[in-house]
Amino acid sequence: MAKAIQKIAMNAAENIPYDKLMLSQKNVRRIKDGVSVEQLAEDISRRKLLQSLNVRPVLDGDGEETGTFEVPAGGRRYLALGILIKQKRLAKNEPIPCIVNRRQETSAEEDSLAENLRRADLHPLDQFRAFKTLSDQGLDPDEIGDRFFVSPATVRQRLRLASVSLRLLDLYEKDEIRLEQVIAFSISDDHARQEQIWERISNSHTQEPYYIRRLLTDGTRRRSPGRLCRRGSL
Repeated sequence: MAKAIQKIAMNAAENIPYDKLMLSQKNVRRIKDGVSVEQLAEDISRRKLLQSLNVRPVLDGDGEETGTFEVPAGGRRYLALGILIKQKRLAKNEPIPCIVNRRQETSAEEDSLAENLRRADLHPLDQFRAFKTLSDQGLDPDEIGDRFFVSPATVRQRLRLASVSLRLLDLYEKDEIRLEQVIAFSISDDHARQEQIWERISNSHTQEPYYIRRLLTDGTRRRSPGRLCRRGSL
């Protein structure tokens, strides 16, 4: 007889006042990297929390809940909320969306590590598509960069991918073309020419971005004007 599959029960979601939360010392993140806590606070003020905190109840000596909760996963969000409270932009007892782990089938350190390691960076092509949507909605590169803490130059670079053939973008999505090559193709809006050049170099050893740019501009160099001949003239 087949063994019954054990069903998974999710940890409950609760709104817990901020002043009942405390940062866990078991959070594995120690080194600052990426978006600063101050920037994260500004992002939360703009769009509120997009991800709950992962918390565990603090127990007394008898194993009973004390009414406070530690935060082993989501520490940067916790600190960012604290900044907003210090700035008096958020009440210190504001209910904060939390996932409460009472079963504790895994350690706090393991949960903290899992949250940080399983976070995948957005692919540049997905960035392009998202930035393009925001651009179509009326935001300029400076505004997009300011909202998502990237340089306007990065935003403009991603938006330039709109000038690249969909066929080449599809190859890039499949990791058959490098980002540097795609950017090189973006100096031209001629999709047929882009695809023609890729067909020419795809099986060769010379696929460097400088060579792609050279091939794209080879037929567009300014030519010196020739003599005009009138009918009947020598």
